[in-house]
Amino acid sequence: MRRRSVPGRVAAIATVPLLFDASFLRLETGILSDTQFILLVAAGLAVLMWSPQLSVRAVTGAGLLFAAAALTRTIALPLLLLVVLVLAVRRVGWRPVGALALAGVLPLAVYAGWYAQHHGRFAISGADGVALWARTMTFADCARIQPPPSLARLCPNGTKVDAASEYVWAPGASLNPLPGDRFAYNDLARAFAVRAILAQPLDYLGNVARDTAIAFSWTPIPRPDRTTPAFGFGKGRCELPAQPLVDKVKREYDPDIRGLTAVSPYADVLIAYQYVADLRGPFLAAILLPWAVSVGLLIGPVAVLDFDHRYVLPVIPVACLAAALTWSRPAQGGVAGAVRNSVAVMAASSDVGAAGRAR
Repeated sequence: MRRRSVPGRVAAIATVPLLFDASFLRLETGILSDTQFILLVAAGLAVLMWSPQLSVRAVTGAGLLFAAAALTRTIALPLLLLVVLVLAVRRVGWRPVGALALAGVLPLAVYAGWYAQHHGRFAISGADGVALWARTMTFADCARIQPPPSLARLCPNGTKVDAASEYVWAPGASLNPLPGDRFAYNDLARAFAVRAILAQPLDYLGNVARDTAIAFSWTPIPRPDRTTPAFGFGKGRCELPAQPLVDKVKREYDPDIRGLTAVSPYADVLIAYQYVADLRGPFLAAILLPWAVSVGLLIGPVAVLDFDHRYVLPVIPVACLAAALTWSRPAQGGVAGAVRNSVAVMAASSDVGAAGRAR
């Protein structure tokens, strides 16, 4: 931000929501892939926006970083496409655009080839269809969808849970009693989900909009109910949830795995910090709403699976960056100067996660 001539006070304020936020601490100790994902996306944006002139070396480095982010969390795949499109629209030349596209696509293609060798399918993930199927379980009406017999067994069966993503793991959900592993039905699940969305587009959009709105509440809403939002971090001990997956991890990896314990005086700092520096939902909306693309990618994870508070956290650093860049003083010319505002738009939208492999 300082390199883009943002006033020092504004640049410092922009770091406050994530500097000592207990949400990020709990994310790091619980889901390590998210921490890596945030780092890779932020680094990719920094490389792309650092110099007034976009060199082939810079865009190649950015492409590799975005590819690594996509291999960490597949929700970054649209980001790579967005960056390529922005550079193309800005007419920066075919060499930078080609270098970025090649650097971004090549690692993904290599990984997909490895995946095909081991799993028989040229893809980045084998869970996308199951995730989208779970998203449709909150509204699917098979009387309207009229699926063929091969897909009808994936229709809702009366099982009710408190969040779409819970259908992936709910033992009674229609997918899980089927013989074999749930992800063996990934292609069938995707086919069912696409039919459901096409048959009930308004129901689908309504569910996505309702769940996305959770991110903008003043006090974080538990999602699913068995979880506790990171805001509200306090003293004492946070036990692990009573869930079959937790029992399996204890049984197969480490029977001594425990929940988190707050330790003074370090926890005291985090507890006090959240009340003055937490980025409340309405303020997050104020940062994001000016950028239509960012709203679209905020909705994206909900559209393919469900809302999760940890999917919102990666948005905060880049949203603050994008907001601070609006204070940028006129900078020197050059290609990077022409594209930086467009990249800032995408910065706010880059990485709210969906049902990538971190789930």
